[in-house]
Formats: sequence, C-alpha cells, structure tokens
Amino acid sequence: MAYIELKDSTKKFKTGDTEIIANDALSFSVEKGELVVILGASGAGKSTLLNILGGMDTNDSGQVIVDDHDISNYSNKQLITYRRYDVGFVFQFYNLVQNLTTKENVELASEIAKDPLDPEEVLKDVGLNERIDNFPAQLSGGEQQRVSIARAIAKNPKILLCDEPTGALDSQTGKQILQILQDRSRKEGATVIIVTHNAAIAPIADRVIRMSDAKISQVEKNDQPNNIADIEW
Repeated sequence: MAYIELKDSTKKFKTGDTEIIANDALSFSVEKGELVVILGASGAGKSTLLNILGGMDTNDSGQVIVDDHDISNYSNKQLITYRRYDVGFVFQFYNLVQNLTTKENVELASEIAKDPLDPEEVLKDVGLNERIDNFPAQLSGGEQQRVSIARAIAKNPKILLCDEPTGALDSQTGKQILQILQDRSRKEGATVIIVTHNAAIAPIADRVIRMSDAKISQVEKNDQPNNIADIEW
C-alpha cells in the first residue's frame, strides 16, 4: 500500500448561500520518500489539499490515508499529535517569530518533537551556522526561508509539506531551497510535497500531480528527475 493515499477526498466551503468546492473527489497515491510537486494555478485547490494532508484542516468526505491510518477520521486531539510528530510545514512567507533569534525559532519546533534533530546541526546543514544569533529582520528572504525549512526539519518529520517555498525568491536562491528539500527526500527518506504554480519546478519531482478547478487533471510518475541545477525560471 502507498504511504499516502487519497480516495475521493472532497472539501467544500460555504460563503453565505454560495458553496465552493475547493477539492473535488481527489484520488492519488504517494510512495514513502518521494519528492512530489502539486502543480496548478492560483485557486486550483492546492493549498486546501496541503492543509488536509497536514491535518490543519479536514475534508468533508473521502479518505486520507497516511501510513495506513485514515486521518480524515481523526479527532482534534489525534490531529494535534499527527501535526506535532509526523509533519513539518514550510510556508511561503516564512512565519518566523521576529523577536527570536534564528536558533530560537528552530528550537520552537525541536522542543515539541519526539525525536528532534539538533537545531545548530540543522542550521549548519542549511548553511546558516554563522547566522544562529541573528534575528529575522537581519536576514535576507532566502535566509529566512532556510530558517523556516530548518525549523520544519528539526522536528525530524516523516512528511515535509511546502506551500510555494520558492514563490518569494529569485531563481538562484530558489534552487538552493529546492536542493535542501530534495536532499531531505533522497538522503533522509522523508516524503516531501511541494505545492507551486511554477511549472519549471515540476521536472525535479518523482511524481507530479496537476490540479485544475479543484480537480486532479493528471498524475505523472517521473523515473528520471532532472537535476535542480538544470532548471530555470
């Protein structure tokens, strides 16, 4: 059985008398340790899907099976445990605590994990060993995103979920971020899922899931992903 499997997962939102279908009967599978890109335009339902995979939101119907457990049936308490121990989130706009240093931001995550990694070692891995005592305002956008990734990685999560992690970055810095995420998949066996509207990123993935109008339009398995250095946007 696949590590992650969605079966007809549907999510709807109501605004007054209007009902919006954000995810319309989504079905796909992901193997453990894959780097997956979920690709689609703004409003396609990508972020809603990511939130459901990460236990930050719940679907209305269908199954969301992760490591043989259907998290769509989880209680709030079970979802908190799942988010705390199994999932790391990387957001487009970093979400760092401004009055905490780089190291302290990463420690926030490592302190709640079961089997955390050493914050200083993780920051060294992402190239920020000389910035551990700096505050977010003293860092570039790319450095702040690396802190965000280090914070997610420090939990030592099984699943790393990334919402437009290169969206606010230039091409060169974006490639550095993608390399860190790919290394987490290739070297550490984490399952990494990247949501993006940037089609140039798709060739580096083991699997590409294309979304349009709240539905999955195509799932492609890529047996020979491109090197990150070879992509351009």
